Amino acid sequence: MRVAIAVLAGLLILWIGAAVVRSIARMRPREEAEPEDVQDLDVFFVCGDCGTEFRVERIGELQIPRHCGEPMRVERRPRPPVTTQN
Repeated sequence: MRVAIAVLAGLLILWIGAAVVRSIARMRPREEAEPEDVQDLDVFFVCGDCGTEFRVERIGELQIPRHCGEPMRVERRPRPPVTTQN
């Protein structure tokens, strides 16, 4: 009886170990996104509670920041017209 329990316990340990090794082998390193220059797009993160604004100039992976405990809104604003003085 003890031999049967020992064999079953050994097989269980072997099965769990193989599953762990397979899951580690499947993991791939995350691809890093190259930061992109977005200054010309006039994109802002705006806090809905207090009105704090962050201008987005470079963006890689999009992660919306939190402010006042809430996710910030993403706003794209039209660029003011360029006027020339004569």
